[in-house]
Amino acid sequence: MAHESVLQQEAIDALVTTPAGWYVDATFGRGGHSRAILERMNEAGRLLVVDRDPTAIEVAEALAAQDPRVSVQRGAFGDLSRLLQDAGWGWVDGVFLDLGVSSPQLDEPERGFSFRYDGPLDMRMDPDSGQSAADWLAQEDEKEIARVLREFGEERFAKRIARRIVEVRRQQPITRTAQLAELIREAVPFEDRYKHPATRSFQAIRIRVNEELPQLDEALRQGVDHLSDGGRLVIISFHSLEDRRVKRFMRDCSRGPKLPRGVPVTAEMEETGFRTIGRAVQASEAERSANGRARSAVMRVLERRSGGEA
Repeated sequence: MAHESVLQQEAIDALVTTPAGWYVDATFGRGGHSRAILERMNEAGRLLVVDRDPTAIEVAEALAAQDPRVSVQRGAFGDLSRLLQDAGWGWVDGVFLDLGVSSPQLDEPERGFSFRYDGPLDMRMDPDSGQSAADWLAQEDEKEIARVLREFGEERFAKRIARRIVEVRRQQPITRTAQLAELIREAVPFEDRYKHPATRSFQAIRIRVNEELPQLDEALRQGVDHLSDGGRLVIISFHSLEDRRVKRFMRDCSRGPKLPRGVPVTAEMEETGFRTIGRAVQASEAERSANGRARSAVMRVLERRSGGEA
């Protein structure tokens, strides 16, 4: 399945405020949003693309070979400040993040992201580093597995599933996606007719293995630190755990300092270095119908005010 970039037009409209700007696509994927950014830029513009997936980096390097405006850095977006420094960049006019897993990753059985195909239980976005899902499930205790499934997957049967995982691993290693999906099915007392019983658990384990939420927190903090005056942070998220974090971060950045009740407040006291741009944006009905991934997408935008300080 080809990867279709979600909210592409809306994201580029929000991000590219000047054709000569310097922009960061911190989740390059297969480059759909990056190519759209390049179309809006003139010859003076620059684009830094970042990803930790080696296949994505291969695609990015091929794009950079064709377009001298493109620079490539391999790494996690939570290391944004270091990646910018390694690229010789400082202030930027926009940072873009399209969160979650891409369609090509889901469609590659050897990556282990999906239960639709049987493959090794890996789930790492960077398969060259970190702990695989199989290794994590083999070592983690039952209570922590249940917590991860409950908090990151919002799985109501987290305790049952965690208990079943521990029971099975005592008999044999859990190393395949189909094996994990089946034992989850056995643990769940009844199934949602619209959703596979392993959906939430696979999401939760992937988030834990890749440390996606701590990475997001760091990317938000570091992203705003590098925005120039008028620069924008544009984030597309795909589930409530991500969106709540993004919403809270942008709200806190744009809200004035907390003052004791009863203290007279002036406009200057309420002024902050940032402002949110518009409301949360969701895909149109037409895009949701054409691309199932768009149904849960939410885009939010934060802008550094001219003369604003972090």
